[in-house]
Amino acid sequence: MKLFPISICVFFLILSCKKEKYPKYKTIPNHTLSLIHKKNKDLTENELYKWHIMDVLEDTIPGISLQKAYSLLEEKEVIDTIVVAVIDSPIDINHEDLKPQIWCNKDEIPDNNIDDDHNGYIDDIHGWNFLGNRKGQHLNYANYESVRIIRRYDSIFRNKTISQVPIQDTTFFLLYHRAKQKLKEQKIDAVKDQEYGKMLENILKTARKTLSLYFPNNNYSIKELDSLKQLYSKDTILQDDILRITNFIKYGFTENYIKNYNIKASERINNMLNIEYYDRTLIGDDSNSITDTNYGNKIVDHDLDIFPHSTIVSGIIGATRNNNIGIDGITNAVKIMPLCISGFGNEHDKDIALAIRYAVDNGAKVINMSFGKEFSARKQWVNDAYKYAEKNNVLIVSSAGNNRRNLNKKNDYYPNDNINNKEEVCSNFILVGASSYSMNKKLITSFSNYGNINVDIFAPGHKIKTLLPKNHYKSDSGTSISSAIVTGIIALIRSYYPDLTATEIKQILMKSGNSYLIDVEIKQKDGSKKIIAFSELSKSGKIVNVYNAILMAEQISDSR
Repeated sequence: MKLFPISICVFFLILSCKKEKYPKYKTIPNHTLSLIHKKNKDLTENELYKWHIMDVLEDTIPGISLQKAYSLLEEKEVIDTIVVAVIDSPIDINHEDLKPQIWCNKDEIPDNNIDDDHNGYIDDIHGWNFLGNRKGQHLNYANYESVRIIRRYDSIFRNKTISQVPIQDTTFFLLYHRAKQKLKEQKIDAVKDQEYGKMLENILKTARKTLSLYFPNNNYSIKELDSLKQLYSKDTILQDDILRITNFIKYGFTENYIKNYNIKASERINNMLNIEYYDRTLIGDDSNSITDTNYGNKIVDHDLDIFPHSTIVSGIIGATRNNNIGIDGITNAVKIMPLCISGFGNEHDKDIALAIRYAVDNGAKVINMSFGKEFSARKQWVNDAYKYAEKNNVLIVSSAGNNRRNLNKKNDYYPNDNINNKEEVCSNFILVGASSYSMNKKLITSFSNYGNINVDIFAPGHKIKTLLPKNHYKSDSGTSISSAIVTGIIALIRSYYPDLTATEIKQILMKSGNSYLIDVEIKQKDGSKKIIAFSELSKSGKIVNVYNAILMAEQISDSR
């Protein structure tokens, strides 16, 4: 085995093999490799484009070894196409690089206003929008969960102290007061956001007025702005406005972006954080009843200009491979089932639970949930849905969140699969943190949540190219990306090894990942930094590795 000279010690779970396609493994040995050289230069453009699929031994970049895994599968046929439910925001079902992988309900006749397959959802050809109504309207701005909790308990606990509350209600009393404190903080942040949005609007207006003297049509590139800057180096007002507009262009602060930013800021103050604003009025359901399922609509691709997230996630999972367009997803042996529950605000636990059940009932074998919130008003509904998925052999993959929190200290990030950091309620739930391409103290991304009680494993989640609605593309970062990568890997494994159970696949991923003997730097709330072993950041202590996982899946499958 060739060793690359690397200056840090890395421990890998590696499967030694000969050159034949599928060697038989009686045991899976652990090897500790002392490598003497790490990649200490910036990634090239080509490496940055596909670093997450690279192999750490061959490329000295801590990716998931996807191409290496595909080399194992060259002579093996896909047995099953896996339906992957993406529980998220609206999705671009007509994207040039994703359309062939969109799920179609073949038992439903389009647009006849009849529930042909008798699943309770009319004309659900490509999934379901739980934030719509029968008139085709959509709830884009929902309450935050803090508002829902206060509204639910205010008449019970208002003006009471904890000593005045029955002991069986103390948990709800404390939740109510946590929500009240959070609402205060959210309102302060919302006002700041509104002020910031107005500032951006004024800066753009003023700078454009200055530049209109030189570019009457307000049409210019960064290169042209640089040339103008050189010509008028002593004009400080012009210099400042050129710098502002240049930064606006670099960071995507377009007029439309600023407009939408201001709309969202106003909606937060006027509706999303307003106790008197009841978001479910538009939908028309009874939000206090999990049995009231007669709501929503079939439109899963609305308002794509403001809702790119599901397209971003789905592209990572299943963008068309080897078509010389855009990007390659993890696998094309998938059909993406869009289930819309996310707008601006917080997802409703009822929608989460019913979307999981819809996914299971309509054939999904993997569910991706790349969203998060600090409160869960109806967590039992969601836990029951997890168990329903577990009973039906369906895996659920969720993102660990981008708040830089140690979830061991206080697990107030949802969705999760336990109560108060205690026993897990199911065996089919995987929480994923985000790793980077840096083989040093920055191996964990600066934003990822972590904790070896809740977070199961890490996966690449930093500067990875994916899709945007309307045939656009971008690089993006976040635990949502990491969750999507793990979802894609699970779909790939299940497409070749459909006999493996959800629990077995979770254990394969946990055991077959790569472990890195690297201390990473974690920024604390007070601004200080803490050094901690990467292996302590998750239950497995590892970064997912599809090559190792395929080898282990083959071994388990062969043993039957």
